[in-house]
Amino acid sequence: MSARQDALTETSACSLEQAGDGYTLWSLFDNSSARIAHLDLELRLMGSNAGFADVFGLSVEELPGVPLVDLVHARVKDSLTRRLLSLARGERSRFSDRIATLTSTGRACTELTGIAVTDDAGRIDSLVVLLELEPEAAADAAEPAPTDARKPLTRMEAQVLEGVAAGMSTVQLASKLFLSRGGVEYHVSALMKNLEAANRSELVSRAYSIGLFSAGSWPPQVLDFVE
Repeated sequence: MSARQDALTETSACSLEQAGDGYTLWSLFDNSSARIAHLDLELRLMGSNAGFADVFGLSVEELPGVPLVDLVHARVKDSLTRRLLSLARGERSRFSDRIATLTSTGRACTELTGIAVTDDAGRIDSLVVLLELEPEAAADAAEPAPTDARKPLTRMEAQVLEGVAAGMSTVQLASKLFLSRGGVEYHVSALMKNLEAANRSELVSRAYSIGLFSAGSWPPQVLDFVE
């Protein structure tokens, strides 16, 4: 049985059998090889295991509070939101769909499975999602990046970086790029981690110093990014 099948089996059992004995759903998956995350009913990440966080080049401490749909391609945000909300409303107990996610190495096709989790009274109180990357993307995610090499920027990260360098606020960037404010902050945080910058000013300085921007261009324009 695969790691994903194991995780699905354990999640289904937990959704039916969670009891008031101090049992925590999340403890099932701390050491799991599956890529799995726990959502509240507003579709925000409550936590994940390392396998899930690694897909996006983040640590487990950075994901809580981030809307799951900010981690997927813009074209699938609406459809994924509808499917997740159908779980939250009890219209279905699970679904699986192939979507495009924004991984640490760019965009990757992923099979995402969503499962509704119920409390001991049978009420839906949270959701669990599992990711299964296509083989090539999974190999990329599993391969450790050199410690002295920055990750390539995605198109969205490039647009966020250009906006930050132009002095745009989070609200302005959210409006321009059709993101939530949390989505903008997620991408800014990822950029600061990638370029080892402590704040936005240092982020822009480091981006200029390593040649990410086209010399003499205004507004700032990132030279290279992953489609």
